[in-house]
Amino acid sequence: MEDEIERSRYIILGSTSGILVILGVVTGASVSGDITFIINAALAGAVALALANGIGSFITVGDIELGKLSRLEKPLMRSLDNTKIEQLTKRKIRAQSLIHTAASFIGSMLPILPFMLLDSQQLEISIGMSIAALAVLGLYWGRIMEQNMLLHSIRMAGLGAVIALTVNLLFRHIQMT
Repeated sequence: MEDEIERSRYIILGSTSGILVILGVVTGASVSGDITFIINAALAGAVALALANGIGSFITVGDIELGKLSRLEKPLMRSLDNTKIEQLTKRKIRAQSLIHTAASFIGSMLPILPFMLLDSQQLEISIGMSIAALAVLGLYWGRIMEQNMLLHSIRMAGLGAVIALTVNLLFRHIQMT
């Protein structure tokens, strides 16, 4: 169960950050009215975010897991270099980093898709799809954590609404001045 929670954590973290950040990018970029610019800015953001999340996870998870391994060596009074435990630890680090990277990129694509596939109301559909996806992620996280699924869903969807509204108001105001 602990492994499922850890994998789920990186799926939720990556997907949520991908959706929220790129929702902000498409919302802000949409004031330009240039669909090509919106898509290019959002795709660049998606790639950068996925790589940053993956590298950040690799470093932080690596430090944590290798630190655990080091602390385990002391009572054993031996090095765990080149052991099955070290191999499993390094595999876990790579897997969690890859999951975080992939989830970030996949989540990032959701707010972009309406701009790539539709001819009208792209921003409204992007916001709606993003908020709906965040609500589903909240339900999933609530289930995994065995907590109130509805509360998690509302909280996650609310984050999407707050970001879309804040960026929209900010960039519409900047454009007007």
